[in-house]
Amino acid sequence: MKKMILLALAGLPVFVFAQGNKFSIEGSIGKLNAPAKVYLRYTLGNTTVNDSSEVKEGKFQLSGLTDADALVSGYLMLNQQGTGASYKDYQQIFLEPGTITVTGDNAIRSAKVTGTKTNDEQTKYKASLDAIYHSYDAFNQKAASLTVDDRNSEAFQKEVKNAQKDISLKIKQANGKFIKENPDSYLDADLLQNMAYSSDYPELASLYDGLSPKVKASPSAKNFAEMLPKLKSVAIGATAPEFAQADTAGNMVSLSSFKGKYVLVDFWASWCGPCRAENPNVVKAYDRYKGQKFTILGVSLDQPGAKAKWEAAIQKDGLTWTEISDLKYWKNEAAQLYAVRAIPQNFLLDPNGKIIAKNLRGEDLDNKLEELFGKL
Repeated sequence: MKKMILLALAGLPVFVFAQGNKFSIEGSIGKLNAPAKVYLRYTLGNTTVNDSSEVKEGKFQLSGLTDADALVSGYLMLNQQGTGASYKDYQQIFLEPGTITVTGDNAIRSAKVTGTKTNDEQTKYKASLDAIYHSYDAFNQKAASLTVDDRNSEAFQKEVKNAQKDISLKIKQANGKFIKENPDSYLDADLLQNMAYSSDYPELASLYDGLSPKVKASPSAKNFAEMLPKLKSVAIGATAPEFAQADTAGNMVSLSSFKGKYVLVDFWASWCGPCRAENPNVVKAYDRYKGQKFTILGVSLDQPGAKAKWEAAIQKDGLTWTEISDLKYWKNEAAQLYAVRAIPQNFLLDPNGKIIAKNLRGEDLDNKLEELFGKL
């Protein structure tokens, strides 16, 4: 009997620990019934967990164990045919201890997720973005009312680009505002990662410094902290880090060989749709200012074995400046050095090799070069 009691007591801490890490999901999505199923997929430690629940009169339930000391995220997916997990209708969900409530109308993607700290914060954050997008409803209605020719006109395309720039700026501001107001949110690190493309080092470092110790200890925040020194090295006013890669003929070309000129270091790839769409603007700027101590150094993030595709894109897009690559895809050594996480991305250097501008696209590139060289 004594042995049995000791064994029971020995198991008690494990039971308490498990209860403290338990999450449950209570869902209500319209009036769906079988064969509809909701699927949950997430990673806990080194294990990928897959679970599912039948939907009865719109209701479903899921539960499991999570990590109370670190954020665990997963994907909740609805398949109305019940034939397996599919990302056709899905939403990210944070699996925190407690009860998570999912409410919607026959869809997961638009359902509201509440009940635990990070899910409540994500709902709050999404609402701030919805407000931004809704502010452009009148513009979208205008676009829908236009003929195809009017929508494709240069004037309207300029309006579209200006609207996209404005939305991007407002999203960046919303991200910064959220981080400042919620320094203890696990969402902050991912938002900082998103801001790294459009923000310079001083702003990012200041926001990171304001995070709580708990958030700084999270894996995603640690990853961002490791990236900060690279972002500092390519901040406005910094001397651009040196690198060298092979051109299409196999000759090594160094960045420093362009000293004495204004250089646009342009990261792109043949497989990148937005890059290819931007190339005509870059070509136009190059043709206009190439006689003014201005040049471009293209750095391609094409994949191993894809040299022919890289060369074909250069030819098709009319890129007549120097192009280099190590054909290592996202592991391109120059891209790693410059903390490039998205393309197209560019850095404008002055004749001394100092970074004077970043991510100049379309009209912004024209305006900056006109500022430097005058209107040509």
